[in-house]
Amino acid sequence: MADEQQFIENGLQRAQIDEYFQDELDRAGYGGMDIAKTPMGTQIVLKAEKPGMVIGKGGKNIRSITDTLTSEFGMDDPQVDVQEVDEPDLNARIVADRLANALERGWYFRKAGHTTIDRIMEAGALGAEIVLSGKVTGARSRVEKFNRGYIKHNGEPAQDVVDEGQGVAVMKLGAIGVTVKIIPPGATLPDDFAVAEDAEIDPVEQVVDGDEEGVEELLAGEPDEDAPAADDDDDVEVPDEDPAEAIDEEIVEEVIDEEAEEADDAGDGDAADDAEDGDDSDDADDGDSVADEDPDEDVAEEAADLVEEMEDADESDDAEADAADAEADADDAEADADDAEADNTEADN
Repeated sequence: MADEQQFIENGLQRAQIDEYFQDELDRAGYGGMDIAKTPMGTQIVLKAEKPGMVIGKGGKNIRSITDTLTSEFGMDDPQVDVQEVDEPDLNARIVADRLANALERGWYFRKAGHTTIDRIMEAGALGAEIVLSGKVTGARSRVEKFNRGYIKHNGEPAQDVVDEGQGVAVMKLGAIGVTVKIIPPGATLPDDFAVAEDAEIDPVEQVVDGDEEGVEELLAGEPDEDAPAADDDDDVEVPDEDPAEAIDEEIVEEVIDEEAEEADDAGDGDAADDAEDGDDSDDADDGDSVADEDPDEDVAEEAADLVEEMEDADESDDAEADAADAEADADDAEADADDAEADNTEADN
């Protein structure tokens, strides 16, 4: 319990000292402080835009500050050191005090906000945010924000990387709170990464299956470019016939040759059989030849009969046509006679 109470007392003392420096060194551009306790005493480092005003003529102001720290805050042998701020536009507390003073002098809040944040970004900041809260333009309170670049609002980077400062502008209508957050150049964020240009990458071996052909095998199968090409002057035989007809003729010739060979083989076999069988086989062959000739004669006779029947039918058709023509002529003659009689009757009347 004693340690926790000591932590609370140290934090309260630190806040009170910071508020004292803020009021005392306002015109000097107070930019914060660092307190470190050592065996020799308490080391305090002040950051200011104008260190000469903090020290004073002959060290008068610095001795006054040391006496106040000893008497009012109970610090043992405080050692105060003053450091100049290298870039005031990147110090959040200095920027907040400047913006508050500009508002008190009558600057319009939009012009003051944009001008201030532009100066911060021109100084090289990675990101910045300015928040004005209070009676900015009227009786009602409002909040105005100005953002540039990249800013972190929570987590450990917001505590370690982001520089935050507050200021107060006292106006006729009321106070305006000024909050400034700045990410200084060169700050390392958790999501930062770098690409190594000189990194050595191990080659990746590609495994090809045995069934698949490689590029080299495909290239090996291509024709050689050194092979002599055909000259244009060389005579090239061009077939006159159609390729399809030539193929059909070749196929027909092959079929005829095969049939001839089979017929020759069959004839040789029959001759051998006839030689062995003797005269009986000759008689049988003669009978077969006669039997083969009889059907041909019958077919011829039937064809002759059909031709005669067709001729007779044609003659009958012609006779019928002539008879029909004769009847038509007789009818026409009778009609002419009737017409003549009718004409004569009309003439007599």
